[in-house]
Amino acid sequence: MELLNVILVVFLIVCAIAVERTKDLLSAVIIFDAYSLTMAVLWLLLKAPDIALTEAAIGAGVTTILFVSVISRTRRVKK
Repeated sequence: MELLNVILVVFLIVCAIAVERTKDLLSAVIIFDAYSLTMAVLWLLLKAPDIALTEAAIGAGVTTILFVSVISRTRRVKK
């Protein structure tokens, strides 16, 4: 169980760095979604199912839908 926690925390750090360095907004939203889902799993492992459910529903669900809908209303500039 300890190894799984360490792997998930390392994955969270990698996701956070990847979101910050990604130039494409849609890719950043997808990576942020993976971050939120991983955080929900960590909350579940910490025996906080109410917070895990909230993180999964709001962090990964609603926020991702809002970000994608806003990005779809913008124009992409090809370089």
